[in-house]
Amino acid sequence: MTLSDLHRPPTTEELLDRFRPVLAEIAAGAVERESTRTLAHDAVALLKDAGFGALRVPQEYGGAGATLPQSIRLLLELGEADSNLVQALRAHFATVEGLLASPDEVQRAKWFRRFAAGALVGNATTERGNAQGRSSTRLTARDGRYVLNGTKYYSTGSLYADWVTVQAETDDGTSVRASVPSVAPGLELLDDWDGFGQRLTASGTTRLTDVEVLPDDVVPAPRDREPSHLTPYVQLVLLVALGGVARAARRDVVAYVRARKRAFAHGVGDSPARDPLVQEVVGRVSSAVFAVEAILDAAAREVERAADRTAAGELSEADAAELDTALSEAQIGVAELVLDVTTRLFEVGGASAASESLRLDRHWRNARVLAQHNPLIYRARAVGQQRLTGDHRSTAVFVGQAAHAAPPAGAPSSPGAGAPTDQPISSTEESRA
Repeated sequence: MTLSDLHRPPTTEELLDRFRPVLAEIAAGAVERESTRTLAHDAVALLKDAGFGALRVPQEYGGAGATLPQSIRLLLELGEADSNLVQALRAHFATVEGLLASPDEVQRAKWFRRFAAGALVGNATTERGNAQGRSSTRLTARDGRYVLNGTKYYSTGSLYADWVTVQAETDDGTSVRASVPSVAPGLELLDDWDGFGQRLTASGTTRLTDVEVLPDDVVPAPRDREPSHLTPYVQLVLLVALGGVARAARRDVVAYVRARKRAFAHGVGDSPARDPLVQEVVGRVSSAVFAVEAILDAAAREVERAADRTAAGELSEADAAELDTALSEAQIGVAELVLDVTTRLFEVGGASAASESLRLDRHWRNARVLAQHNPLIYRARAVGQQRLTGDHRSTAVFVGQAAHAAPPAGAPSSPGAGAPTDQPISSTEESRA
């Protein structure tokens, strides 16, 4: 092997050969983790030890130097093993993408070396009861040091992370991101996510009480109106998690039918695997998975092109609008296909397909919860608006406290109209409202 071989970009097959044994071990424990609701700390440790979090970190910093489409392919394989982990690592991979596009070499070098050493970063972004696009969490100067105070919700992946990046505001209203070690005094991470799917994403509450932050770990928050590929990238990772669910559903339904001996008297084959109707179901499931993967491949290429233009400072507002629309179109297609797959798979068997030991229901539950992010009704409307009028990006995308309009003249007033509601808010990074 020559010196040049040591620094050439890895091929996709080399990356798959490197990580597939780890992913197989993770997949082997997925049903048990689901059954006992055991957070995937052991699985995350396997990924850290294998250098999975440094997939996109450039080789000069000790990472694998994978391309964006290669990393998406590996995340898809991880999603097949356990879709919870793709979502749990979403903030980490988004952080890496942001650094790759950043001109700040000091921050790049610091964080890339941390990631190459195995560190993972989680997020604490979403709050409740705030105005859209604002944070009540405060970064304040006190006795010559910076401290964080506030409460965050849906802090996906932070219980698995070594660092937590917190969205906060300073006293003058400047939006910043402050990163603190996950073991910092005053930082409390709770496992209280109670969704019926994606149960092991570690999407709990984060409480910050006088958590000290080093000045070097505070950076300005990105401005939402600056053209960037990052918001579409964050959406793409969610779609990859959905794609992983579809692949896992196909894998499990094939294994279930192959092992099945019992057949209905009114069936039309001498075994379930030879029953043409069962074969049709499996064929439709497999075809849908093919379509999902094709959509993800196309979306990854679009995001990669936009990432290159973002890094070069060449991404225009029109480019960003088209990318956002393309990812919305991809979301609609992927979500609807995967939800169909995870429902259709039960048609291949009788009551035994509902066995708790199989946990086939987890595929639908996981898909349903993933599809709740950035609800399809809004995405479809936004696509229609962009295609018809071209002004999709005229409004920044935030989830937050609703602005209550006055009721029509003569309409009865509702009790408490205009009063604050305890609904979650978030930026485009983590929309679980």
